[in-house]
Amino acid sequence: MPISITLIGGPTALIEIDGFRLLTDPTFDDAHTAYQLPHVKLEKTIGPALKADAIGPIDAVLLSHDQHSDNLDNSGRDFLKHVKRVLTTEAGAQRLGGHVEGLAPWGTAHLKDRDGNSLTITATPARHGPAGIEPLSGDVIGFVVSSSRTDTTSVYISGDTTWFDGVAEVARRFKCGVVMPFAGAAQTRGPFHLTMDTNDTIETARAFPDAMIVPVHTEGWAHFRQNSEDLRKTFDVLGFGTRLRLLEPGVPTVVQAP
Repeated sequence: MPISITLIGGPTALIEIDGFRLLTDPTFDDAHTAYQLPHVKLEKTIGPALKADAIGPIDAVLLSHDQHSDNLDNSGRDFLKHVKRVLTTEAGAQRLGGHVEGLAPWGTAHLKDRDGNSLTITATPARHGPAGIEPLSGDVIGFVVSSSRTDTTSVYISGDTTWFDGVAEVARRFKCGVVMPFAGAAQTRGPFHLTMDTNDTIETARAFPDAMIVPVHTEGWAHFRQNSEDLRKTFDVLGFGTRLRLLEPGVPTVVQAP
């Protein structure tokens, strides 16, 4: 079955799969909003393509982590209160409370509809920067969404991570036809990236040879050092261009494995 993805902005995307509607890291604040974190100030440069009240009903939010405003901003926190299910890290679930569910890497959650269709959502390892970053960045997870329907491919959402052994292990365990790397080469307090750069994204494409690569987290924040055009140029030069699908914000796009 076809999968539709609508890029809302930054890491926020609506994934429609087998009648289920999933939303990644909700960020709905307006452009030019600034957030002072303990050691860095983040600035949003582009507003969302869709406001929260235009999204419609959501079956689950897939929240890679809750500690950084470019993955969960003020409006995003309000949005969580009105969603049936929120899946995030175990530490994030403790901080957010309420109906938020925490998953450790390789833990699973399930969504079911009235017709007997179901999705299995598996939390995947993520590392928000170079080795040793964990005490600074906190816990992060990604997600693999697998359908009970044999004609629907699995979707991998990397969450905020760079390329490391954990991402390679996801590729070994799951055959995914759609991969959504959180790219943009985010950089804040040091000369290192906190999310995938062009090299990491190419490595991810190589690890998932049967997948269409649909990057998010490439535009909209001042601390992103690369954008979708950098990815396009890199993929074209290295011969991966036909496997890269760049989304136009606000436009539902049907994505299929190449």
